[in-house]
Amino acid sequence: MEIKKVAVIGAGVMGAGIAAQIANSGTEVLLLDIVPKDENKNKNIVAETAIAKLKKAKPAAFMHPKNAKLITAGNIETDMKKLANCDWIIEVVIERLDIKQDLYKNIDKHRKKGSVVSSNTSTLPLATLIKGMPASFAKDFMITHFFNPPRYMRLLEIVTSSKTSKSSAKMISEFGDVKLGKSIVNCNDTPGFIANRIGTFWLHAAVTKAISQNIDVETADSVLSRPAGVPKTGVFGLIDLVGLDLMPHILSSLRGALPKDDAFHKLGDAPEILAKMIEDGYTGRKGKGGFYRLNDKKQKEVKCLCTGEYYPAIRPKVAATKAAKKGGLEALFEHDSKEARYAWSVLSDTLTYSASLVPEIAKNIELVDRAMKLGYNWKFGPFELIDRIGVDTFINLLKKDGREIPKLVELAKGRKFYKTIDGVLNYLTLDGNYTPVPREDGVLLLRDIKRKSDPIFSNISCSVWDIGDNIACLEFHSKMNSLDPFIIYMMRKLVKQLPLKGYKGLVIHNEGTNFSVGANIAMLLVSSKLRMWWLMRFILKAGQYTFNDMKYSNFPVVGAPSGMALGGGCEVLLHCNAVEAHAETYIGLVEAGVGIIPGWGGCKEMLGRAQQAQKEHILKGGPMPAVMATFEKIAMAKVATSATEAKADLFFNKTDGVVMNKDRVLFEAKKRALKMSDNFTPPKQYEFTGLPGKSGRALLKLGVSDFVKKGVASPHDATIADMLAKTITGDNCDISDTLTEKDILKLERDAIITLAKTQKTRDRIVHLLKTGKPLRN
Repeated sequence: MEIKKVAVIGAGVMGAGIAAQIANSGTEVLLLDIVPKDENKNKNIVAETAIAKLKKAKPAAFMHPKNAKLITAGNIETDMKKLANCDWIIEVVIERLDIKQDLYKNIDKHRKKGSVVSSNTSTLPLATLIKGMPASFAKDFMITHFFNPPRYMRLLEIVTSSKTSKSSAKMISEFGDVKLGKSIVNCNDTPGFIANRIGTFWLHAAVTKAISQNIDVETADSVLSRPAGVPKTGVFGLIDLVGLDLMPHILSSLRGALPKDDAFHKLGDAPEILAKMIEDGYTGRKGKGGFYRLNDKKQKEVKCLCTGEYYPAIRPKVAATKAAKKGGLEALFEHDSKEARYAWSVLSDTLTYSASLVPEIAKNIELVDRAMKLGYNWKFGPFELIDRIGVDTFINLLKKDGREIPKLVELAKGRKFYKTIDGVLNYLTLDGNYTPVPREDGVLLLRDIKRKSDPIFSNISCSVWDIGDNIACLEFHSKMNSLDPFIIYMMRKLVKQLPLKGYKGLVIHNEGTNFSVGANIAMLLVSSKLRMWWLMRFILKAGQYTFNDMKYSNFPVVGAPSGMALGGGCEVLLHCNAVEAHAETYIGLVEAGVGIIPGWGGCKEMLGRAQQAQKEHILKGGPMPAVMATFEKIAMAKVATSATEAKADLFFNKTDGVVMNKDRVLFEAKKRALKMSDNFTPPKQYEFTGLPGKSGRALLKLGVSDFVKKGVASPHDATIADMLAKTITGDNCDISDTLTEKDILKLERDAIITLAKTQKTRDRIVHLLKTGKPLRN
């Protein structure tokens, strides 16, 4: 059976978010909820309100506003009969067993035979949920535990029973993987499953131990975040993000479900300060603030765990954190300070707890590590962290404290939990052997390629890898994957060398958090300060012509981005012959914020695409729709917030692919390159016709001046916009002239050099380099 329509029952924050992500996959969704007692007219008001909130959600729940149309609102009084058309029914209602079981009985009356029913519960065991239900229902039932927000969190924990149909479990796993972009982790039917069982322990330990050991919030977040590969929010920042009001509920649920001898109970009850904060409305970011808040002057403040008062955030310089930066976790734990002892107490408890739970919560360590990385955004899972400390070092530190060594840690003594064997990553099994980390069909990871081979070419900023079938992969690994002369040089080299080495296609991909944040603007600043305009022109021309040579080479180039692709990173993708993008790709030409315009062909490519869209009647309205569309995107530094939105904004072509699962991006890109390599013909260069010249530039300038008068844009914004207008209107051309790509590229170069000569542009560059934030001057 194929999943063509899904029902979500429960339109709260989580249920609505799940419905939105299913809609993002292009699948129809029926969203049901109760009928309020005081509602006589509109029985669907709860679900309809949830959909309205989804449309306004920040960060966006929908990958494109049009996806909202795939969700139909309904209610559980009059619309349960519609479940007969659904292939998967997801229950996301309050965590009360009686309410859930009453709902299941109602669902079972109306669902079609073989449809899958699942619960999003994170606290109630599957065995308890299906108790008393018919065998036919139990066969089609499972737990599918999403993480919030469902669009962005990649973990999907699945729990099945011995009664669950294997074909149903496989169907949901494949749909979750390929269509929803989730990494599927199969868990045992235990309280909290994997991620919340360990994650809640970790958060609770961090808070209770900070209070008992007199460690302030900022210091705790400092020693527990970056040194351990935890998100920069730190523990207290993460609790603020999740919501303080959820913590007592989760703690209470686990406390009631776990056996009395479980180490979780030793941590004690929720601190009194937590209840007081919740009572006062300090529930985290969704409330008045939490452990951190912004005061009336928008200044960051921190909660004192002793007095309960707020004080100005100071970002303390913690010596233990500095030690960890130089020598890793081992150096952190050896540091003689109360901060280091605090970090050790939290992490050692969390890691030993994790080790004691296998195989109770999961059949192997790899599932546990993956769950924590994807569910809590840890950079390393618990067993990977022990490897980073060193298994033997970890054992010795535990012995020094007189602590019991978990059996699984003892099993790894003298070895590691993960080991590369014959170029393949293996993990330690419960019988003491090693077995390869599994990869699903259709998953190709660059890190796996790198374990078993050497690069074809390499320099300090990028490397080129053989990914099989005579397809090469260009990987950026400069700081933040920013583009620099080393990458430009490599691209020029590949245009000439790849065919000579027998390669028939190139994929541009990396596994960084972001594809590329743009060009290394320090080059621009240096040449500007030294007034080396010839050098600036040379760098601009080298980038422009390299990207063009790549686009028009005799082999296909396929972009495979994920995360941010900004400025120069966007321009790389604009010059690819095709793109297979991760759905969570955020792309745009943001150079205006740095005081310049796109200078490596970005203006040329966007204008060319816009003129093509105008010819195809996709762009309509106004005397010069292609110029206006290009101007708006670049002048306003428009960033598409998904790959789907990027296609609508012309950053990607309508034939480019969108891949929901990040782990499948490289495989799809390679497949695309292989297919294109058969009888590949380079595209034709753009010819720009009907550009309005000076009259068009004057019209755009007039529009920008209104924004300046209203205070929406600064005078320097207007200067940048004028240089952009000059470039994309063709400057001195007549409307009957035909301009070439070289003409537009020259206008790009001239505009950037003109802007680089202004002090305000230099100020913007300096400010961005110093703070990482754009300057409005």
